[in-house]
Amino acid sequence: MSFTVVIPARYASTRLPGKPLADIAGKPMIRHVWERAKESRAERVVVATDDRRIAEVCERFGAEAIMTGSDHASGTDRLAEVAEKLGLDPGHRVVNVQGDEPLIPPVLINQVADNLDRHPDARIATLCEAIGDIDTILNPSVVKVVFDHRGMAHYFSRAPIPWARDAWGNANAPKTLPEDITWYRHIGIYGYRAGLLADFVRWSPAPTEQAESLEQLRALYNGAPVHVAVAAEAPPAGVDTEADLQRLRDWIER
Repeated sequence: MSFTVVIPARYASTRLPGKPLADIAGKPMIRHVWERAKESRAERVVVATDDRRIAEVCERFGAEAIMTGSDHASGTDRLAEVAEKLGLDPGHRVVNVQGDEPLIPPVLINQVADNLDRHPDARIATLCEAIGDIDTILNPSVVKVVFDHRGMAHYFSRAPIPWARDAWGNANAPKTLPEDITWYRHIGIYGYRAGLLADFVRWSPAPTEQAESLEQLRALYNGAPVHVAVAAEAPPAGVDTEADLQRLRDWIER
C-alpha cells in the first residue's frame, strides 16, 4: 500500500524564526528533511507551509509544496488541511515528518507506515525508545508512553509512568531504576489514516491533552487506537534552537 509523507514547515518559529530555511552544509534545512523523506518508500512527499518564502525555496529544489492556512493550532491541523486538499481516501496512510529533523532515518518513516498496515485497527502509529537513566524518566520535558502486549498505547505523560511504587514509595528514597521494568520515551513521528485527521480536527481538545499539553491524548480520549513500537533505529535530535543548529553544522563539518 502506498503512503504520503507530509512535512509541516512554519517560518514563524518562536525559538528560531525562519528555521526551515536555515543553511546546513549549503542546503536549507527543509531540503535535508525532504531528501530523507524521499529515501523512504513514500509514493509522494509534500511540504505543507503557510509562508511563500518556504514554498518558493522548496519549488526551486524540486519539492512539492502546498500552501496552508496560517492559523492552525497544531501540525495535525495543517496535515488535515493537506489531506483534504489532496483528496486522500480515508484509509490512505499519511506520515508526519517534522520539518526540523534533517537527519531523520528513512527507516522510521517506513516503520510507522508499515505498522498502520500491519495493525488495521490502529488509526495512528508512532514510535518510542527505551529510557536507561532516572533523570530522563523524571524530566517533564521527556514524554513517556505505556502500551499493551499488542503495542496499543494506554497513555502518554510527562510524568514518570509507570510509577515504581515499591522502589519509589518513599518520597525521600533514592530514585533507582528497578531492573524488572522498562520505561519508554515517546518519539514524535506519526503515521495517520487520512480519515483520522478529518475526525481529529473536529474533536474538542481533551482534558488530559490540556493538562499535559500533549496533542496525542485527544486521540486516546476519543477512542482512536494508537499503535506504539520501539524504533528500528535511534533518531538523532531535531533542531529547536540556535545552539542545536550550530551543533548540527559542526557535526556535519566533522
